[in-house]
Formats: sequence, structure tokens, C-alpha cells
Amino acid sequence: MSRLKEIDKNFKIETNIDKSDIKLYSVLETPFSIHGVKYENGKFRRMPENIAKCVNDGVAYLHTNTSGGRVRFRTDSSYIAISAKMCNIGKMDHFAITGSGGFDMYVRVNGQDKFNSTFRPPFDFTDGYESIFEFNTSEMREITINFPLYSDVCSLYIGLQEKAKIEAPTPYINKKMIVYYGHSMTQGGCASRPGNSYPSIISRKLNADFINLGFSGSARGEREIAEYIASLDMALFVYDYDHNAPSCEHLQNTHEAMFKIIRAAHPTLPVIMMTSTSMQRFLDDHERRRQIIYQTYKNACDSGDKNVYFWDADKEFAPYAEYGTVEGCHPNDYGFVGIATSLEPLIKKIIKQQTKAQE
Repeated sequence: MSRLKEIDKNFKIETNIDKSDIKLYSVLETPFSIHGVKYENGKFRRMPENIAKCVNDGVAYLHTNTSGGRVRFRTDSSYIAISAKMCNIGKMDHFAITGSGGFDMYVRVNGQDKFNSTFRPPFDFTDGYESIFEFNTSEMREITINFPLYSDVCSLYIGLQEKAKIEAPTPYINKKMIVYYGHSMTQGGCASRPGNSYPSIISRKLNADFINLGFSGSARGEREIAEYIASLDMALFVYDYDHNAPSCEHLQNTHEAMFKIIRAAHPTLPVIMMTSTSMQRFLDDHERRRQIIYQTYKNACDSGDKNVYFWDADKEFAPYAEYGTVEGCHPNDYGFVGIATSLEPLIKKIIKQQTKAQE
């Protein structure tokens, strides 16, 4: 690509970033490492377009939201810039635009990714933006940049000093991904920045790769999405779509059925079943929904399945519920920290058991 830009000036990427020594690199080039999304038909996507269209209209629309997308690399550039082209930007009255439409950056310190900065978008942006963060020194750093939670990204370029070194990142500890499936809370609504969704928090704590298949208002456990997930090479499957099931009957008809499709393809895959953290919706039938999910878990246990786990929001999220949501439904940063704090020890235990079994 760099050589092509020299031959054909039409491929040169223009920028308004005021740096005389800046060079822009597409994140699709090596040695940049992309996780959680793939580039297909002009956009980054969380799953193939043809499959998303077969699930439901919401998934077809939302699968191009880049929640869980990350670009990772190492560089000694004294600054990091981004130049993003975005074809759909999520703006909501209860959601910080830095979370729904912004990028944020983490730098590894002593083996742990630490928050460094948010590439803050202008509120009135419509088709992407540029932003830059400057370090005080030039030294080799391991960088992770998280994509927006509720927006579409058509292209992303990283701006570095032209003389800077660029290297591949340190690999994640897990060769297979953790897969999360669920509703808007899974997707990341309403974290103030992308790195504060609970799958992202857990990923940093455990240095584990993942894919976020949260679809706001559109996670209903259909056979098509179950079969797609069953086709993935997973280390762990976490699912939580109670909040989007239109009725208890729908949840009853799909929850165990989805589990059985996954289990048939992955006989020993660890599966975590979660109940809804929402305080707002389905209050009248909340306990019935909880029991439906628990029954899926119990039936699996009674059949001798030793790789199923039940995460009960009534117990685990209760300490965070008073201050942990934006409007009684979607978690704020405090709420996401609460979910991650509760889930992380369980996921860490599962990964440790897998690693031991592979030795």
C-alpha cells in the first residue's frame, strides 16, 4: 500500500493533523493486528454480512457497529493520531458520544493495558474525525486502540512519526476467542468510552482476545445466530439475551435450544449463562425469566455437563444497581466495572483450567 501511494497519488491519504513528520498507515496493513472485527464490503463488521441479514433486521443493521473492535501494535512514535472515516454514527441522549462514536487508547505497563487517552470526537461530526495524543518521550510502547461501540467505521488510519518503528503486538494469551452474545448491555450501552464495556474490561484484565456479538434490542436467540456462533472456534461462550426476548414464552423456546446447538458443536466448551442486569423492563416476569435461564443450566448439570456456569444478576449486580445504570436499564461505567469484577474471577478460572488441560 505504501508503494502504491507513491505511484498513484489518488491513493494518498490527506490529513489536517498539524505534524510535518506524520505518516498515515491503514490498520489493514501489517504489522497492525485487528481483533473483534473484520473488513468486508467497505466496512468493519463483527460477523459476515450475509449471515447477519439472515438473523433479523436489527442484527443486519447493528453488526457493522464496531463494539469490541481493536487495533494493536507496538511503536516508538512520540505521538499517536487517528484518522477515521465513519459511515454511521450513533448519537443518543443517554450515551456519551465518546463511547458510542469515539475511539480510546490503552498502553501496556508492566504487562497490563492501562487507559491512556480518549480520541474525543467533535459533537457535530457526521462522517468521521481526526485526533492526536502526544507522549512526553519517544520509547517503544504497546498500544491498543478500541473502536466505537455504536457506530460504523469505513476506514481507520493511524498517524505516527515517519521515522518511528512499528512492530506486531504481543499475542493474547488465548489462541481461541471468548465470544459474548447478548443485548445492548453486552454491546456496551452506555459506557463513556469503548474500553469500559465489560467484555473489554475483562479482556484487559486477563489479556484475552474476544468478540462482542451484542446487538442492541435485537438479541433473540434465533437458530441462525446460534448456528453461526456454533461455527466459531471459541475458548468460552457467554450469553445473555433475556432483556431482548419479547416474552417469557420466546425465552423458553429459544434459550435451551440455543445452548443445545452450541453444545452439539462443542461438547466440552465452557458456557456461562447470564441473567439480565436491567432494573427497568420486564419487572413483572423477571423471576420467571430468571428461572427459565436457571432451568437450562440445571438441565445441563443434571445430564452430567460439567462445563456450564450460571451468573445470577440478582446476586452479582445487586451491589452496583443503585448507582450502576444510566436510567435503570443500561449500565454506566460503574455498572460495567461491577459486571466485569464479578465475571472476571470465573472466566480467569475457566481459562486457567483450559491452559492446564492443554499442558
